[in-house]
Amino acid sequence: MVDVDVLIAGAGPVGLTAAAELCRRGVSCRVVDRLPGRLPYARAVGVQPRTLEIWDRMGMIREALEAAVPMRGQLLYVNGEERARIDLELPPEVPYGFAALPQYETERLLEELLRRRGGHVERSTELISFEQDLGEVRAVLSTSPGGSREEVTARYLLGCDGAHSVVRKGLGLSFEGGALPEEYMLGDVEVDWDLPDGYGIRATHVVDGRTDDLLVCIPLPGDRRYRMSMHTPPELSRAAGADAGGVVHGLSGGEAPLPGIEHIQAVLDRLSPRPTTATSLRWSSVFRISHRIVDRYGAGRVFVAGDAAHIHPPTGAQGMNTGVQDAFNLAWKLAAAVRGHAGPGLLASYDAERRPVGEEVVARTLRHARAGLGAEAEDPATMLLREAQLLLGYRGSPIVGPGGPAHDGPAHDGPAHDGPAHDGPAHDGPAHDGPAQDGPAHDGPAPGDRAPDCGGLRYALGAFPVRLFTLLREREHTLLLYADHEDGTVAFDEVATAARDAGHGMLDTCAVLGSGVRAPSLRTPAVHDSLGEFRRAYGARGGEAFLVRPDGYLGLCGVPADGPELPAHLAMLLET
Repeated sequence: MVDVDVLIAGAGPVGLTAAAELCRRGVSCRVVDRLPGRLPYARAVGVQPRTLEIWDRMGMIREALEAAVPMRGQLLYVNGEERARIDLELPPEVPYGFAALPQYETERLLEELLRRRGGHVERSTELISFEQDLGEVRAVLSTSPGGSREEVTARYLLGCDGAHSVVRKGLGLSFEGGALPEEYMLGDVEVDWDLPDGYGIRATHVVDGRTDDLLVCIPLPGDRRYRMSMHTPPELSRAAGADAGGVVHGLSGGEAPLPGIEHIQAVLDRLSPRPTTATSLRWSSVFRISHRIVDRYGAGRVFVAGDAAHIHPPTGAQGMNTGVQDAFNLAWKLAAAVRGHAGPGLLASYDAERRPVGEEVVARTLRHARAGLGAEAEDPATMLLREAQLLLGYRGSPIVGPGGPAHDGPAHDGPAHDGPAHDGPAHDGPAHDGPAQDGPAHDGPAPGDRAPDCGGLRYALGAFPVRLFTLLREREHTLLLYADHEDGTVAFDEVATAARDAGHGMLDTCAVLGSGVRAPSLRTPAVHDSLGEFRRAYGARGGEAFLVRPDGYLGLCGVPADGPELPAHLAMLLET
């Protein structure tokens, strides 16, 4: 007999995302964390547009937008001269921009969301060990103070316990990679310069093509408040001890003194684009960086996510955001498994979809750390979409269905591997080809692509239009049935009923009707595509079906609504 459906080790952004999504689906969770409370450090600061889309689907976008500040761009200085100004401007159909939010605030918002859904974090509680068999996971927890031990039986264990993960070590996963030689110091301060709000600052001193001094400033909520990072001076350097697995990563502890305001001011005096004075030091630390990734994201009933699975340089603010997507990808699959309706390959698809993403992010951030963002041989607009994590997709995944773009185009970027790492379009219309697909020719996004947002959708009783992402918020699989004339809706009710039955309570349906289409006898919930944005964004034709997964990616695209593809796909995905 199990005590809980899912035991989650680690209450950072990754573990909290998984817990909130599982609790929303009625899955019982225990979230344990060895720390007595949230750390007061602005560690992971950058929030990507794709993460904001995820928080929209989770139901916490309002709180996030109120707490975060916009990241409008970056100013680059070399030897005191401004060399470039990068404006972080995305296409108008992308609903959210780049943001900055201290990690402790991200954790607070997620923990409040978890609490609203009936969950909580067990602090000062650490996973010590575990073992598993075909039916369950048996874990040993230790609580402090006192160090009492408790045995817990769970259906599944999720390791979100960071770079020194107990879960990863317990599974015996390899964690190949290395460490960067540089040591950095961080400080959270306010300054009195007149540089524009919302812009990050990167200032370097270069001699004979080599950077020998560095200052990076990321804006934080507050008046001219920044998290600053810079090279560590010799008097603060410390031996950042590796754990038993040889991992050197993150903030350093130990007895060595922490950076003071005078150390930060010394760097500002050398590199600041404007004369300025640093004040209000909230915290400081020294940190080291490694780049590593596991050989697999889980085994049996145990999985890893976030820093437990991949660590890399912080360039481009990819780490926390990638981990949140790990958890978001896995949570709906675990929920289906707990309910007894996961198809035979559903849980295995977590590794197939997410490990190639981790490989690409580790490789890309390492290139950027060594050579800068200009190391990528692609146009700036594409590079920006990639950094925003809007090009990430799962074409070729074992759990996405047939159908896809009918046009010719460039192949996807991504590392060579046995699973998908392809990028999909983030705009109206397709940008990339996927692998050869069986099924009807289709002019929109392909299965595995991010489902694009669009506006102008109107309910019959609504006085104002809504966006597609609003319609998808806090939903499971969503089947969208498109009709461009009334006769095209004849089979929709039958198709919707059959799909809901096959979805075992994990599927919603909605008809999307052309602006002039009337369907008074239609019982399936419907919206009108009043501006034609859905038709354009999805390349939709009358009588086609689109299945949006719970994580916002497309499982099916442009298949006949009453054809065999939909029931076959649902039978594979959500087995009875």
